[in-house]
Order: sequence, then C-alpha cells, then structure tokens
Amino acid sequence: MNPRFTLSILSSLVAAVALAGCASYPAGNRAAAKLEPTRGSTTTGTVTFVQTGGGVQVSGEIRGLKPGAEHGFHIHEKGDCSSGDGMSTGGHFNPGGKAHGHHGMGDHHTGDLPSLKADANGVATFHFESSTIRVGGTDNNIVGRGLIVHRDPDDYKTQPTGNAGPRLACAVIAAQ
Repeated sequence: MNPRFTLSILSSLVAAVALAGCASYPAGNRAAAKLEPTRGSTTTGTVTFVQTGGGVQVSGEIRGLKPGAEHGFHIHEKGDCSSGDGMSTGGHFNPGGKAHGHHGMGDHHTGDLPSLKADANGVATFHFESSTIRVGGTDNNIVGRGLIVHRDPDDYKTQPTGNAGPRLACAVIAAQ
C-alpha cells in the first residue's frame, strides 16, 4: 500500500474522531432558567447558559437577595420545583460522585457553581465560564436539571451541601 495513501486515510480518521468528540458539545447550544421564589421568598432572576465548545458561559441577574450578602448557587439533580421549598430538586448534580467543593478549584460536584454576591440593592449580576457543565450532549448535561439560589454563602467544605441554607429560588434549566 502507498505510504502517502495510508497517511491520508489515517489523517482523515483522526480528524473524523476529533470532530465526533466535539459534536457531543456543539458550540452555540443554549439553555435558560427563570428563577421563581420559593415559599416565603421574593428572589427571582434569569440565567443563561451558552455552550462555547469546551466550556459554558453562564450569565444572569438575580434580584431579591439580602443586600451585600453572598449566596450559594447550585445545579441540582432534578428539574422539579413543585415542592414550594425547592427540595424537590434533590441534591447537587454530581454524576462524577465527587465531594462538594469550590467551582474551578480541584474536585467538586458538577453542580457546584460560584457563589453569588448581591450588591447594596440585593441584586447579583454575574458572568463566568464553567468547564464542568455542558448544554446538550450526554456527559454533565444540565438541561432538565434544577437551579437553586440559597440563602447563605457556600462554605465549600461541608458535605454534601456547602451549608448554604434554605433554597430561596428555583428553576428548571430548559434548552432554547
């Protein structure tokens, strides 16, 4: 067999495998979550998720938070906000079975996101990138999962919740 022909076939196969891997997380997939208050809360907001290839751009604005305070922010297992207190979303989304921790710093639940910091008016506006979640595909897909804003800051150590307290707002992450 001609070595150039063999090399050409091999190069084509490598390119096809690489493209197939990227197809699992196509750039441009979008999802959104409309946070509604849990019973006794006034917290609301919207969050968007945009797949950018290897990462997801997460941005949003959340209102009705304690002014100047930090709040835990997590993706939960189930897309179910029916309980009134947000508990129907289950625990943090954790397909890898890892310990709770700080987003972007070592091992952590897939659903562990950076805490929100409310301004003096009780509004948290944010934009960050996550390399652990996906919009679509199969691995770490967040579509159909719950999104929760907690009353208290995440301590990033208490297992399995981060001691973030009651759930102030709940949403189901939906593909757009």
